[in-house]
Amino acid sequence: MSSSRQTPSHEKSLVWFRRDLRDYDHVALYHALKYSEQVYCAFVFDIDILDHLTDKADRRVEFIWESVRELKAALQAKGGDLITLHGSAQQEIVQLANSLQVQAVFTNHDYEPSAIARDANVAAQLQTLNIVFHHYKDHVIFEKDEVLTLAGKPYGVFTPYKNMWLKTVNDFYIKPYPVDAYGHKLAKPDSNELPSLENIGFKRTNLASMRLPTGMTGGLSLFNDFKGRMHRYKDTRDFPAIKGVSYLSVHLRFGTVSIRHLVREALPEANAGAQTWLSELIWRDFYVQILHHHPRVATGNAYKSEYESLSFPNDKALFQAWCDGKTGYPLIDAAMRQLNNTGFMHNRLRMVAANFLVKDLLIDWRLGERYFAEKLIDFDLSANNGGWQWAASTGCDAQPWFRIFNPIKQSERFDSSGKFIRKYVPELAKCNDKEIHTPWLIPTQRLQDLNLIIGIDYPAPTVNHATQREITLNLYKNVSPC
Repeated sequence: MSSSRQTPSHEKSLVWFRRDLRDYDHVALYHALKYSEQVYCAFVFDIDILDHLTDKADRRVEFIWESVRELKAALQAKGGDLITLHGSAQQEIVQLANSLQVQAVFTNHDYEPSAIARDANVAAQLQTLNIVFHHYKDHVIFEKDEVLTLAGKPYGVFTPYKNMWLKTVNDFYIKPYPVDAYGHKLAKPDSNELPSLENIGFKRTNLASMRLPTGMTGGLSLFNDFKGRMHRYKDTRDFPAIKGVSYLSVHLRFGTVSIRHLVREALPEANAGAQTWLSELIWRDFYVQILHHHPRVATGNAYKSEYESLSFPNDKALFQAWCDGKTGYPLIDAAMRQLNNTGFMHNRLRMVAANFLVKDLLIDWRLGERYFAEKLIDFDLSANNGGWQWAASTGCDAQPWFRIFNPIKQSERFDSSGKFIRKYVPELAKCNDKEIHTPWLIPTQRLQDLNLIIGIDYPAPTVNHATQREITLNLYKNVSPC
């Protein structure tokens, strides 16, 4: 029997949107529509998450709010609507499902430990009401145990995982889910207004002034722009002053784009740019499966347990200088100021800034991980943890502990003309392309000509890289098994 003629299992169902804020190629929405006569849709501004955010001018919340507003309008255009609630999701969803008298709740997987616990709680409550809880894979191509070694073990090294991922993927895993074919089943609830950003306890940020469009239309416009330069991605992705990356990370984080759509576009392309970008998408799956198999990494534990005994000095003044973008190393400071001013940091700079914090300033990687978690608009627990443990050499397939980025060489290599530095460290704007990487070495007379006083207008280096490098090597050498 064809799917279009299959008898629906449920008279009424509810789709619970979370990090999947789109109305197309959406697995849970597709299955709900296909197997129900009527489908309601809901999103909860979850106080169990929002109440822990201390900065009420949070770009992530504003991004979500704008994306929810677009999703609500899109569902209305299809004849349905999005019920928007503000409260504890694990209470609101159960109450809503009960009041609507649905037979099932459909949702997509969320892989963070707190979300797994929340969903188990919701499922248990729904069961007492004889309401079925259906959940699906939507956020990644492969999850949990879908890509394992030949011995049936999870991978801890990326390249063999990637090779197996590529051997496993086929049209089935990246097919779109045609929501529109069943759109007529969307239910129109009683009038439900979207609460304002202020009503949920937050305020506007500078998001509107940034070139980061929100919602489904924003994600698609960014991808369409990137498609024309995807073939250059490998050559341009490491240079923060160049428009080389896709800028889709926040859209992947909140599901305003479909990962299957992105992979379908990149997979058949033979050029190095598309294949390099595809690798980045595979890294995303890799870190999600690491979190699944090793949930302890979400609670501050090193993936490589031998590095738990690393004793970092954790100088508070040095950490604050890093947070504020006042380390005296221009590329590091530009990266941190970009983060603080926009909520975004270029991927190359994430590696450089993280490496500098851990291996030059000798600050515990967990402090940096936490700071990024507070500031990044695209914060994703698995990728953020994976990236920080990579930089700190404590994670799976991490950078070797003895490999320490030289911040000056990184600056000269990836921002040779100083264009990116000048944008975020304007006090160095008049320095020439050579001086801007090491302003503390500029001769006194030249500093006077520039009207620049090192230590006042711009800080002197907080640490000496060569000295810190030796201290770091000894620190790691004492705990390293090799």
